[in-house]
Amino acid sequence: MRLNLSPRAILLTSISTLAVTVATPTIVSAQPVEVQELVITATRRDSTVQDAPINIAAVGAVEMERQGLKDLSDVAKWVPGIHIVDQGSRGDNRIIVRGLNADPLGSAEGVSGGGGTVATYVGEIPLYVDLRTNDLERVEILLGPQGTLYGAGTLGGAIRYIPNKPSFLAPMMEVRADAYQYSEASSLSRDLGVTFNAPLSDTFALRASFDQLSDSGFIDYNFLVQQPGISDPDPDFSNPTAVSQNLTSKKDANYESVASGRLAARWAPTDWLDGTLTYHFQEKDIGARQVSHRRSTLATGDYVSAERVLEPNRRWNELIALEIAADLGFAQLTSSTGKSRYTERGQRDQTDLLISLEYSYEAFPTFTAYTLEEAGQQVVSQELRLVSDHGGPFNWILGGFYYELDSNASSKEFTPGYAEWLGGERPDALEYYNVGLTDLKEQALYGEVSYDITSAWQVTVGARRYSYELETFQAVDFPLLYSVFFGAGPDEINLNFEPGGQKDSGWLYKFNTSYKFSENILGYLTVSEGYRIGNSNGVGPCPVPLPTNQISCALPNELAYQPDKTLNYEIGLKTQLFDNRLTLNGSAYFIEWSDPQVSSATENGLIPITKNGAAAESKGVEVNFIGRLAESWTVRGSYSYNTSELTEVTPNLVPRFNPPGFQSTITYEDGMPGDRLPGSPEHQGSLFVDYGRTLANGLDFGFNYGVTALSDVLTRTGGRAESLTLEGYQVHNAAVSLGTSDWTATLYVKNLFNEFAETGARGTSQFNQPVFDGNGDRVYVRSHYTYVLPPRAIGVRFSRRFGG
Repeated sequence: MRLNLSPRAILLTSISTLAVTVATPTIVSAQPVEVQELVITATRRDSTVQDAPINIAAVGAVEMERQGLKDLSDVAKWVPGIHIVDQGSRGDNRIIVRGLNADPLGSAEGVSGGGGTVATYVGEIPLYVDLRTNDLERVEILLGPQGTLYGAGTLGGAIRYIPNKPSFLAPMMEVRADAYQYSEASSLSRDLGVTFNAPLSDTFALRASFDQLSDSGFIDYNFLVQQPGISDPDPDFSNPTAVSQNLTSKKDANYESVASGRLAARWAPTDWLDGTLTYHFQEKDIGARQVSHRRSTLATGDYVSAERVLEPNRRWNELIALEIAADLGFAQLTSSTGKSRYTERGQRDQTDLLISLEYSYEAFPTFTAYTLEEAGQQVVSQELRLVSDHGGPFNWILGGFYYELDSNASSKEFTPGYAEWLGGERPDALEYYNVGLTDLKEQALYGEVSYDITSAWQVTVGARRYSYELETFQAVDFPLLYSVFFGAGPDEINLNFEPGGQKDSGWLYKFNTSYKFSENILGYLTVSEGYRIGNSNGVGPCPVPLPTNQISCALPNELAYQPDKTLNYEIGLKTQLFDNRLTLNGSAYFIEWSDPQVSSATENGLIPITKNGAAAESKGVEVNFIGRLAESWTVRGSYSYNTSELTEVTPNLVPRFNPPGFQSTITYEDGMPGDRLPGSPEHQGSLFVDYGRTLANGLDFGFNYGVTALSDVLTRTGGRAESLTLEGYQVHNAAVSLGTSDWTATLYVKNLFNEFAETGARGTSQFNQPVFDGNGDRVYVRSHYTYVLPPRAIGVRFSRRFGG
């Protein structure tokens, strides 16, 4: 039988996501069948999005599977109030909710948790991973601080990936395939996947899925040195022979290969006990950055990087999760146990950073430097939660949470040929070595109590008592320096670990009340808090007095940073009008942000660190709608306005060069009240129209068109220190499809008009200074580049379902 969402179910499953659909068709049946509304659990109770008295978006499996939502970036483009800084798969794409970001836009590396202001969960397990959305039941996005129920990292909100559980009902297999090509790529990309569900009895079932993405990439690396330390990275570019003797190129260097999968076993021996054991994995292999050097001294093409070496990166995530639910009669008991592991290995072009330190590295005519970055972490988490189920005017939630993280990270910088040019010896060319170890333990108790004053009016209060203890150990060595100038052995490495860390504890609170004016109109008011832990910066203290030789160290105010917190005030209205043919939702909020954590760098060595600002605030509105204009037409739209700015003076916030020169000329500009925060647009909107009907031959036909748009974005607070203002842009998508209840084929176009857009930036135009080597020849500094949006892609998707 052909299943299709009824008008009411479509409205309810789309509320607050509203435009959370990309350009793929809705398939319409002549005889719609009523199905169960999408159920969410973000409030720790079963509810629908429209009935939950908070600001939440949810995207179900139907939307993700039929509409090609491959990752969080796809979803977020259509959700008002959330912006993801798209740096491609090589970067750690920053998630910014309601403008809560004080960091300058730069090259985000490693697993930083999407910027640290949003907590992410896989099922009930806290874990940051840019997860592929294959075989998920839904994705839930909670907007606004969620500290009482979700704990650390929820300054702006929380995101939950909810996997499909094994089903006891019937065996099922689904195969899916996607082939597409970018307008700037030389080859085809493909995405293949399969899912199995196998009920082995009425109480035991298995489910497995596997997907393989092979994305061609579209960024060309046209300035690669043939042999670092031997080839000249800056030959006479007017001489083709000199260029060919020293440089090579790589077409579509930012390729991406992703293997992801899941194996789950579910056992429900009784009506009151249900447990699921799941193993997740995801491996990403990325070839290079998604950047353009069009703004650098080399002024490349729009989709060309001028880096001297390739910048590959490989990441491996795996998670074992055990989730048990027990119905105790008076309450539902949930136990969530997780153990995860993450490893990463990558390489970066480090030439420009070393040149900017002004220790005359560039005097070596064939100077090229690159890194080896390695990182790993293991996390164990346990949560126990009781949710009342006894009815009556009082309802409550009580829980406990434990989290333990052990991580290690190292960075090595290599400068081939440099030691020999200096007249010394260092066979491994190791110029810099940094090692960091972290041990974090966090505990929390939390609870909420709700009281139904009347059948229409409820009040909820919540609190969370948290504490954490953080230990760090950091060591830095300059092997080449000590081997060449201070008598150390040619292979000697000395790591003296500096201890650091901090501990803290405190309370987070929440108040929420809602009133149901009618069956289809709900108003709510929320006051909530979020927080993020502090840390040591892991850089050794500077000696007094400072030596004259090369050194990387932290001044007293650079050694550590403290926790920051948000306090959110929000009102909202959820409505369904005209016999549920129009759903219109809106909210307004004001957020106070105390001690915001901001990225910076040490004065000595330009080592990346974090510091605390003074205070900031965010305020705005979010509106979304969905309407059925006729039997076959649906229109969805969203709009958000946000203004985020500093409210107090933050001394020495934004560094700047004062050319000529780099590190030696650094001064700092204070952040001033009213300075706009960087990283996200003030205006953001989307519009989506789709049409569907059943043809005379029984096939379902669909067509749709969607557009997303955003206004300009600052790369530095207040537009200070030669900040780049990234222009706003629009992206149009379109698709047509044919299908039946068993299969669907879709022809689609993403970025229909091939819009070129810059989504982020590293450095500023102050890096575009003339520098010369020891022979007097020009050295082209390439620190300033921008991240770019993928060009137009045309593709075909197909899915086929058997059984189920």
